[in-house]
Formats: sequence, C-alpha cells, structure tokens
Amino acid sequence: MNYRFYNARILTMEEGKDIFFGEVWTRDDRIIYVGDGRDTDRIFEELSVPGIIWDREIDCRQNLLMPGFKNAHTHSGMTLLRSFADDLPLDEWLNNRVFPIEAKMSPEDIYELSKLAILEYLSGGITAVFDMYLTPETIADAFDDMGMRCVQVGAVNNFSQSPELVEEMYQKLNNRSPLQSYILGFHAEYTCSKELLMSISDLAHKYKAPVFTHLAETEGEVVGCRERYGMSPLEFLDSLGIFDFGGGGYHCVHMTSSDIAIMKKRGLYAVTNPASNVKLASGIAPISEYLKEGIPVAIGTDGPASNNCLDMFREMFLVTGLAKLKEKDAAAVDGLTVLKMATVNGAKAMGLIQADVLATGKFADMILIDLNQPNMQPLNNIAKNLVYSGSKQNVIMTMVGGRILYEKGEFFVTDKPENIYRKANEIIDRLS
Repeated sequence: MNYRFYNARILTMEEGKDIFFGEVWTRDDRIIYVGDGRDTDRIFEELSVPGIIWDREIDCRQNLLMPGFKNAHTHSGMTLLRSFADDLPLDEWLNNRVFPIEAKMSPEDIYELSKLAILEYLSGGITAVFDMYLTPETIADAFDDMGMRCVQVGAVNNFSQSPELVEEMYQKLNNRSPLQSYILGFHAEYTCSKELLMSISDLAHKYKAPVFTHLAETEGEVVGCRERYGMSPLEFLDSLGIFDFGGGGYHCVHMTSSDIAIMKKRGLYAVTNPASNVKLASGIAPISEYLKEGIPVAIGTDGPASNNCLDMFREMFLVTGLAKLKEKDAAAVDGLTVLKMATVNGAKAMGLIQADVLATGKFADMILIDLNQPNMQPLNNIAKNLVYSGSKQNVIMTMVGGRILYEKGEFFVTDKPENIYRKANEIIDRLS
C-alpha cells in the first residue's frame, strides 16, 4: 500500500528537530519521504519512477503525525485479570490470585487475551510492545494475525518455561516475520534459582545478547536477595555476568548508588512502570538520578492486572509528575524528555532501531494526533501537551508496518472487537 499524508504537523522525534508542516509518504512497510513537500521530485528520481499512484491520500488537517508509542514492558495476556485482584499487597496479589489462575490458562486462551490487549494498544497510539508472558508462540500468532509489532522477552522462572525454551524462541521468533522479534530474559531473581540464572548468563554469552528482567520492584525483593546472596538483585545478577552484553530492568524502583553505577557501566535501560508501582504501592523510581547519570529510561504500562490500563498517556504524566513529587522540584524530568522515553528510548530498548523516529527508510509505524480537541488547545507547546494533557481520545489513527490498523474509532484487524470481548469473558467465566 502507498499512502500520502499531507497538510500535517510533523514531529519526527529526531534530535534537535522541531515540529514542522509537511508530508509523510509510505510504501509497503517503510517511510519513503518526510519533508515539507517542496523537494518531492528527488524521491521520484531515486525511485526511477515518474510518480506514485497512491492507494490513499490523507489530509491530516494540520493535526500531528509522530512516531507511535513503544510500550516497553507489558504482559498482554493478563487482560484476563483486569480488575480481578485489585487492592491487595503485591505478594498476596501475585501468589494467591494471579499465579493460580495463570496455571489454568491454555496457549489458546493467551492468544485470545493478547488480541484484546492489542485493541487497547492500537486505540491508544501504541505501535510496538515489549511483551513478557507464558506462551511465546501463541502470543506471536496473535500479534501477527492482528498486524501488530511485538518484541517478546523470555519469562523463564522456577515454575514455567526453561532456558531451552528461551533459546528455541530466540532462534525461532527472530526469524519468523517482520513484526516479531525476541530478546533473552527471565522473570526475576526471586523466582529463579542460581542454577537457572547461570543458564541465562550462558545464553547471553553464547549469543552476545542483552537480557531483560523484573528488577528491584519492591523493598521486599531487595531484602530477600540480600538475605540469600548478600547483594542487591542487580549486584548479584551482574556478578553472574548476565548483563555483560547489556539489557535492562523493569521497574527499577529500589536502587542503590552501587546499582546505578552498574547500570551506567553496563549500558542498561531502566524501564519505568509508574502506574503499576503506584497501584501496588511498590514505590517511585529514581528517574532524576537515572537521567543525571545518563542511564536511558523507557516507559511501560506493565500488565493489565496491575495497572489496569494500557495507556501510555497516563504513564507519561505519572513519570514526570511522580519525579517532581519525589524530588520536590517542579522542574524535574521535563515533559519533552518523557516524550522521548515513550517513543525513541522505548524503541531502542526493544532493539527496534528502525522504528524510533519518522525518517526515510524507517518502519512506517506512526500515529495521528487530533489537536482540535479542548485538551490540546491552545497550541502553546504541542509536544508538552501530549505529556501533560494528552489522552487516548486524541489518537485519530495508528499505523503499524505501513498498515492502518485503527482510525477514528474503527479497527482494521482480522477479528471483530465484539468477538474478542466475548471470548475474553468466556475465558474468565471458565477459569475463575
């Protein structure tokens, strides 16, 4: 499909580039032009064609085209548990409510439940997710069938998956389709034996690959690790060589100065999940410290059981709002920095270097934001408006891989929303 988007405000998210008026052209799954529309003859020359027959030309009506949000930590199949186990402490929530019902979920259940999450991602302008859950192949099936981009991460622990499965998925899903990729990982230090963690370290060294995991989410997690090994979770994992080739941690709330030094040394990403951390009373991540030390920060929603909303607009506001509260400084964590976390940094953390900004040759993963709504007016600072007053209601269109999957309240995917909703309710009725 060939698309021409014109009469648009364009935010490429390239460093130092301001919003400008212009056009974006896409061909198949790639962007072939981003500019003001006055130098398009050059494109025809490069393509050796006299012109392009457009499948569709879209007048953006001076609304905003920008890269889609990258949800850098989520558990899509946990849509089953939205509002199922609220208002409980983390250990009780996880051990008494979440784990028991997850044990009953089939691969087919997770396929259907992932599709429900995908609808929510698309309607909120999310074009790629970093997903950690139980059945990688049916998760990949769901995302491929719906046309959505997904990077999965290993979720091995003492109770499910295995290093052998992680290696198999690493080989298989990284060669499956343009929409799929896979990164080494494990659930958390506290759910994995030392022997299991050593196996993950061996895989990291075998493939010279980054590793991601839940990290220092709660005080109890850190205390438990110190009791077991005399070190913080990051110190212990680093001592095993797990992060010798980079990677990062999800949450990263309770971090010491030593931990932060390790993150800086290893080039690790901190993926913050503020709504989940607030709802589960886990704490507030030291975002200002990460930025001060040059540690890249990305943003994730976490799963719909602990959040319960897969909404990057809410996450962006909480990242900056909680940082300001924690530091007692209204200037802490600037809104533009947060917008970069939600787009460019998330893409880089996920290994999606072809989906970080709007530029020629990059993936055609982008969204159109409606500026003609009360919450976006006046147009004093559009980029900061996205962080401080933006909402899912402002998302007009979501394109992934050159395909429009959501536009003006309508989904263009392989299944009808009402069917997806019905199946999700049938699953929870059967399992609960």
